[in-house]
Amino acid sequence: MASTAKGTMFLFSEARIRLYSWLSLISQILIVVTGGAVRLTGSGLGCPTWPKCTDESLVTVPEQGIHGVIEFTNRLLTFVLVIIALLTFITVMRLGAEKRKGLVWPSLGAGLGIFAQAIVGGISVLTKLNPWVVGMHFVVSAALIAIASVLVWRVYAPDANPIPYRAYVSAPWSALLGSIAVFLGVVVTGAGPHAGDAQTPRNGLDIEMLEHFHSYPAYAWIALSVLITFTLVRANKDDSLRLPATISSWLVIAISIQAIIGVAQARLGVPPLLVGLHMLGASVLVSLLTFQWLSLRAK
Repeated sequence: MASTAKGTMFLFSEARIRLYSWLSLISQILIVVTGGAVRLTGSGLGCPTWPKCTDESLVTVPEQGIHGVIEFTNRLLTFVLVIIALLTFITVMRLGAEKRKGLVWPSLGAGLGIFAQAIVGGISVLTKLNPWVVGMHFVVSAALIAIASVLVWRVYAPDANPIPYRAYVSAPWSALLGSIAVFLGVVVTGAGPHAGDAQTPRNGLDIEMLEHFHSYPAYAWIALSVLITFTLVRANKDDSLRLPATISSWLVIAISIQAIIGVAQARLGVPPLLVGLHMLGASVLVSLLTFQWLSLRAK
């Protein structure tokens, strides 16, 4: 009994909350990357039905080969996310009322969102990887990454210092441009060659035209992020704006790298490795954009 009590205290102690919040964010980004690997290896229908892997088996069978293994492994990661979400939520609820203030809804939302994510993933399989449903799968993941980022922010609860007006009013425009760029990237993916299965149709849109429309808000986002960063660095005379300046600086770097990868993949015929890196970049950008918003607009 004593060892059980010690184990419970260790798992759900207040000291674990920072670890769990980061694990929640990292795992949400990881599931996007592994989901991308499923699609890029043509394993999207490695398990041709849902929630079972086949009509007769809950798990993959030898006849499905490596594609079945890849798809089923990605499904198993959902249980890892659920475990992390449970550990996080229980730990939050064990905190005192004052300490858990602001942590309940993001920890609960991150957990409930996993089930929404699984359902949309199941629908994508049942619709034979309809590109719009697959795109919605990423949109749900992006929302969960944002929620996990809010949780990390609130766990650390950094001081909210006065923000220069120019940076403050620019934050909504940065959020809008970033959201448009990410959403159009999802549409571009639906028009691209990597459907997840050789028999899956694409959305029928002109990928070259979409790539240009996708790039315009992205370039505007870079320019605005540079302006925000310059404003914060210039105003950081007493070091009170180090955190928002650092976040915005990393956002500029991440968008720039993402743009380089995007141009490269367009010029090289959309190779799978670059597409996978672009998906990772999009996930990181969603998180950094959330952190930027919180650093500039949070009370």
